[in-house]
Amino acid sequence: MSIPPVPAVAIIVVAAGSGSRLGAGAPKAFVGIDERSVLRHALDGVFAAAPSAQVIVVAPAEREGDALTETLAASGPSRDLASVVVGGASRQESVAAGLRAVWPDVSVVLVHDAARALTPPDVFRRVLDALADGSAAVVPALPVVDTLKRVEGETAVAAVDRSELVAAQTPQGFPRVILDAAYAAADREFTDDAALVSDAGHPVTVVRGDARAFKITTPDDLERARALVAPVGQSRVALEQPHPLPRVGVGTDVHAFSAEGPLWLGGVEWPGEPGLSGHSDGDVVAHAIVDALLSAAGLGDIGAHFGTDRPEFAGAHADVFLAHTLGLVGEAGWRIGNVSVQFQSARPRFAARRGEAEAALSAALGGALVSVSATTTDGLGFAGRGEGVAAFAVALLVPA
Repeated sequence: MSIPPVPAVAIIVVAAGSGSRLGAGAPKAFVGIDERSVLRHALDGVFAAAPSAQVIVVAPAEREGDALTETLAASGPSRDLASVVVGGASRQESVAAGLRAVWPDVSVVLVHDAARALTPPDVFRRVLDALADGSAAVVPALPVVDTLKRVEGETAVAAVDRSELVAAQTPQGFPRVILDAAYAAADREFTDDAALVSDAGHPVTVVRGDARAFKITTPDDLERARALVAPVGQSRVALEQPHPLPRVGVGTDVHAFSAEGPLWLGGVEWPGEPGLSGHSDGDVVAHAIVDALLSAAGLGDIGAHFGTDRPEFAGAHADVFLAHTLGLVGEAGWRIGNVSVQFQSARPRFAARRGEAEAALSAALGGALVSVSATTTDGLGFAGRGEGVAAFAVALLVPA
């Protein structure tokens, strides 16, 4: 399916929860169901259901790099439609953060909990169909089958009529203008987005949910998900289970100074310094990192992906090169452990801006740890004589 230039639908995938009740020692979205995480399974369903939608993943603070790796690996040809933002202290604050990232031309927004990782694509389509028919809010739900009791302390005092009750699921869908207005007017926390929109005076339409769209909250829920993904009767047992090992790649790049400026080095601009020659901005630090990452992933070198036959990379800066490389590495099944790079040059004076350069490079790589050092080579060689800059990078990749 071709991807339209301006999506009409955005899907916010909320993955910012701590997962304390799951007790897995990590945020719930990054716990494995099988070889893939809760978030990756959720995103597989999202992109299968709506490959032309904008997808915004809301991640916990300091885990946005892991979330971006999972997102890019799941997105395939929809990579340019996907992004990651950092969530807030509550689910409502996290959804609000996702809403701020929705593109202006989007008219319909779905909000989906990553914890409902096995939600089938048909549920998304039922929600979208109801919105297309004019609903102001749509919630997938299942009838309540258990007998319900109202209790006081440890005593059951009355039965509850379950015929009037349903168990709400996600994705929940809304016209964008209604959801934006409801969030702007909200003065307290709500259990879900449909409750918030209902409080703003809009009717909520219920469509059929799915038993597989249960929420992974407790260890029992996780085991249930694992059993559905890999039923015992279909599992294969091997005496030796190979575990992919981390990979290390090395990259280098060299560019000469030119009369034209400005200089871009380490992802930042250096006013007053002569620029480096090259098809792009000549940032040897970024280019050495790209080479190291591609080498570790077994994807060739920088020339194979960013050559002079690619006019879209003419004049491009480090953020473009590194974000594209991050996507390639993620699609190949890897995430970045860390990157170390050193460049050799008589100029510029680097120490004062080391932190700025490392932050820019790290942000372009989805939050991965990047360290940069510099040496003047004591005036030796072309770099020491101020004729150009050479950079050498080492990258560690780990299985995604």
